Amino acid sequence: MQHTIVSQSEWLKARKALLAKEKEFTKARDELSAARRALPWVKVDKNYVFDGPNGKQTLGDLFGARNQLIVYHFMLGPGWNAGCPSCSYLADHFDGADIHLAQRDVTLVVVSRAPLAEIQTYQKRMGWKFKWVSSFGTDFNHDFHVSFTPEEKAGGKVHYNYALTEFPSEEAPGLSAFIKSEGEVFHTYSSYARGLDILIGAYNFLDFAPKGRDEGNLTHGMAWVRRHDEYGRAG
Repeated sequence: MQHTIVSQSEWLKARKALLAKEKEFTKARDELSAARRALPWVKVDKNYVFDGPNGKQTLGDLFGARNQLIVYHFMLGPGWNAGCPSCSYLADHFDGADIHLAQRDVTLVVVSRAPLAEIQTYQKRMGWKFKWVSSFGTDFNHDFHVSFTPEEKAGGKVHYNYALTEFPSEEAPGLSAFIKSEGEVFHTYSSYARGLDILIGAYNFLDFAPKGRDEGNLTHGMAWVRRHDEYGRAG
């Protein structure tokens, strides 16, 4: 993009005009967040049991002592050599947020369909500390539309992000939120695809930078992303 060079006073005028738009966006975002919180709830009747560092735990157990639970659906399928690079990009932000979420009655747990031993091998490689459990052998990933059966894949389209769409993998990223009320668990929200952008602090930094995300000439967004221990090798 070609940029005009102007005086400080001209720049300030343009900046204030943009500020007005930024305030409109902030207000719209607050209204959207309120609408998200106002969604109805769905009771979770199925007894999902996960394998984690503390042994077998139900979905209700994952809340710990808190009443709200956020699950990040991480793309790591059984037998994979490593987790999805894009999910790994997001997960690099989780440990820093975890302690602050706990102060607001929220537990963050990452869930993948890979067996626990495979999860722990990759988590050790990445140096992450957040709680990560396995849904292997359960319907959890499929029920929340982040894992697809061979039959679904063979059909050409899968149910993802609230629509039938083509998807290149048997695993997909997502986030689901739950609340515990009077001893029962309710599903309150799920988000997928670009809806997860807001979790990526590095992208928010890049949006402030002069060149932004600078992905326009790439084959797809995040094509530049590597696991954090691979950037040296990738140059």
